[in-house]
Amino acid sequence: MFVLVGMAELTAAGIYMQYWLPDVPTWVWAAVFFIIINAVNLVNVRLYGEAEFWFALIKVLAIVGMIGFGLWMLFGGHGGSKAGFDNLWRHGGFLATGWHGLVMSLAVIMFSFGGLELIGITAAEAQNPEKSIPKAVNQVVYRILLFYIGSLVVLLALYPWVDVKSDSSPFVMIFHNLDSNVVASALNFVILVASLSVYNSGVYSNSRMLFGLSVQGNAPKFLARVSKRGVPVNSLILSGVITSLVVLLNYLLPQKALGLLMALVVATLLLNWIMICMAHLKFRAAQRRKGRESKFKALLAPGGNYLCIAFLGLILVLMCTIDGMRLSAVLLPVWILFLFVVFKLLRRPA
Repeated sequence: MFVLVGMAELTAAGIYMQYWLPDVPTWVWAAVFFIIINAVNLVNVRLYGEAEFWFALIKVLAIVGMIGFGLWMLFGGHGGSKAGFDNLWRHGGFLATGWHGLVMSLAVIMFSFGGLELIGITAAEAQNPEKSIPKAVNQVVYRILLFYIGSLVVLLALYPWVDVKSDSSPFVMIFHNLDSNVVASALNFVILVASLSVYNSGVYSNSRMLFGLSVQGNAPKFLARVSKRGVPVNSLILSGVITSLVVLLNYLLPQKALGLLMALVVATLLLNWIMICMAHLKFRAAQRRKGRESKFKALLAPGGNYLCIAFLGLILVLMCTIDGMRLSAVLLPVWILFLFVVFKLLRRPA
């Protein structure tokens, strides 16, 4: 899944770069960022953490600054004639397209929440998981309220949603149309950094998952090779080779690449999250049989697991009704069957 996410983010990074250099095709930027980030991850594990720290710091400071600047424009009367909190309920009212519009948007919204499962992936390397993991999980709620909902409220108040176009970043477009070109360029840079941050995390996750599968005997042994600096080199190279196909995809389908990749990412997200819910059910059952209790219990478990599975199933059904996502939804069971067959073949006695 993180290979597809990485491909989508590299494509998005190329689109963001076209804000400044519109004549340079997206595949060129995808190739440039692909080479730089993989080179950084090959050098040292520590560099990944340092790069991600600065990526995250830039994102957080920029979003907080954008919200603050937007509020200053709203309350200071600098937002223009179209700005005002009444934009939140004008132009068709709240939920202007009705519940149908809200429900249909869920499939696209899912893409934005991809990566939350990284908390679990990095838990094995946490020094004090009993404290750090619950803290990280609980902070997700507050960060969504501030960084997602807070920024959306400010943006929707600054500019009518009916005038927002889908072929560019709404953050950048809104401030550009408000004659804040410097702010628009700064936000475009931040969004670019955010995409590269996601890809950087994906490179780390891909290599570690392949390495873990190899150690467990579920992947070829050569993927378990680690360099002197602690980098799973072969796993990193393999995931990089697959991800490099994004350059070819952007060369052949520059206008459709991002939409296609986003649909595939959402489909794999659904599969991953459903498997996580099922694995958690099995894990809790095994723990109870051994007389062990979890120190950080999941909310409403096990009922919450079944609710999540039902919700994710609903998203899959919705994808079948959307033209741009139907193919990825149909291919999902084919992919599951393929994985099952390969698993059985690998497990078959020699």
